[in-house]
Amino acid sequence: MEEFNDTIHLGEDIVKTLKGIYDPEIPVDIYELGLIYDVMINEDNEVKILMTLTSPNCPVAETLPQEVEEKIKSIDAVKSCEVEITFDPPWSKDLMSEEAKLELGFL
Repeated sequence: MEEFNDTIHLGEDIVKTLKGIYDPEIPVDIYELGLIYDVMINEDNEVKILMTLTSPNCPVAETLPQEVEEKIKSIDAVKSCEVEITFDPPWSKDLMSEEAKLELGFL
């Protein structure tokens, strides 16, 4: 059970870190913006993040995934991190949290 709890705590640390990364064009973090589709952690604390961008032509398409990977790798318990970009399903405002929608005036 201790290993399970460690995975839960690591997941919480990863989400906290993701909430500290902002899309430079939108004043909302990438987690609340709905850009993170999945966070997978295996038993060796290797992390894979499935994420999207607001559009395929996003100006930070090269730098944002790299920033996510570097910041997740900086968490002590993380052994490695891989970020995979997908556009399936495409990002839409519906993926944003209520908090993000409120912040951006969509509610």
